[in-house]
Amino acid sequence: MKNKKIEQPIADYILPFLDYCEVEKGLSNNTQKNYAQYLKLFSKWLQVINNEKMLPSELTTDDIWNYRLYLARTYKTQSGGNLGKKSQNYYLIALRALLDFLADRDIETLSSSKIKLAKQKSDETISFLEFRDIEEMLKIPDLKTPGGLRDRAIMELFFSSGMRISELVSLNVDQLSFLKDKDSKRTFELSIVGKGKYVRTIFISPRAAEWLRVYLASRRDVDKPLFINYQSRNADTNRLSPRSIQKMIAHCAILAGISKKVTPHTLRHTYATDLLTHGADLRSVQELLGHKNVATTQIYTHVTNKRLRDIHEKFHAGNTSHKK
Repeated sequence: MKNKKIEQPIADYILPFLDYCEVEKGLSNNTQKNYAQYLKLFSKWLQVINNEKMLPSELTTDDIWNYRLYLARTYKTQSGGNLGKKSQNYYLIALRALLDFLADRDIETLSSSKIKLAKQKSDETISFLEFRDIEEMLKIPDLKTPGGLRDRAIMELFFSSGMRISELVSLNVDQLSFLKDKDSKRTFELSIVGKGKYVRTIFISPRAAEWLRVYLASRRDVDKPLFINYQSRNADTNRLSPRSIQKMIAHCAILAGISKKVTPHTLRHTYATDLLTHGADLRSVQELLGHKNVATTQIYTHVTNKRLRDIHEKFHAGNTSHKK
């Protein structure tokens, strides 16, 4: 006779779920940390409603609705504001993943399909810059200093490759040994391990390659990280942090006179938008960005839609006939 599984409180499954994300799913450290953060809030909510011992089989659609209300109205960020809809969805997606984990182990619980995500406005999904804005930002770093050369090289690499910030900060000097080839017209290829430990190729333009060479030539150390924090005196911890890069990008944008908020991900969006504007197809951009699903890349339809409109206006008989 098969032994029936003893059901535990749903919060007790969070740690096994995180172990599963690391060992079986092979998710990146950042994703694991995010899931841990998002599910910690779900545990906190169970305490708020005095039901921290809730069993997976007891979870209902009413509970999910009340949790969504908590995320939208009650929970406050560190700055004291409410969570945006995009951030709310991150917490809900983590809970979905936990429920899928339970279902895969034949633990009775609510179907993850019962968790509906908050609808986002289309203008919340993407922000990008015009090429002239990028050019203005590139003028900001002080090229007479090692830090300025580093910052210029970072921005050039972002715009050339469309890398995620986590991918860029993890680069090491020895990965770019091929830059010793000083062919000024060559586009270089580099294989990186991206999100979900997915290996993909990124491309470094001749201009970005030259700025990386200039930056590396200015280095007087033998440290491993490609981009270093010059204020750190410890060679083991001097890899430039994502937060430092975010602050640098935001600072350059402000000094360049750009009114909107600019982040490293804005440069990634700009990279994709630039490719599509110049004729790249959505599938190719999907590969270049490292998206597993083309649906993720479809946030850039604002560009493809405009191109289709331009093509219609240029070639459709109903538009061309009235110009004669």
